[in-house]
Amino acid sequence: MSCGPSPEPQEGLAAASPYPLPRHFSREQEVLQASGVGSWRQLAALSDLDLRRLASRGGALERQLRKLRGQAALVAQLNIPPADAALLLYAGIASCRGLSQASPQQLLTQLGRLERSLVGMAAARIDAAQVRLWIERARAVEQSGRSRN
Repeated sequence: MSCGPSPEPQEGLAAASPYPLPRHFSREQEVLQASGVGSWRQLAALSDLDLRRLASRGGALERQLRKLRGQAALVAQLNIPPADAALLLYAGIASCRGLSQASPQQLLTQLGRLERSLVGMAAARIDAAQVRLWIERARAVEQSGRSRN
């Protein structure tokens, strides 16, 4: 799921606590906190095996932990707010690689539809400039990852 290291250190949101998580992740939050995961960066760094082990302790669902890790990767690598990362996930963008390959107009349309379905006809929070910025950041992360290999 990871696209590699970000082009520059981004302490901001990556170092922030992911807690409290939304209520539908309450069991996952308990397991993550008990295992010492205290930042979006730490959550993003968990491997598939780590997630499987956490889920096997009981309570947390592996698929929910994977969703949270995907959200955490977008937060940590692109320094975007957790709510925006969640919106991208629900729109089908699960990694910075996927975001870097997205069409700005198509993604904006998709996010607009998703936002309207979630909050009704309220004014959209995400605009074209924001989508372009996210895609540019994702492309920079991708480019940085390729140049380090």
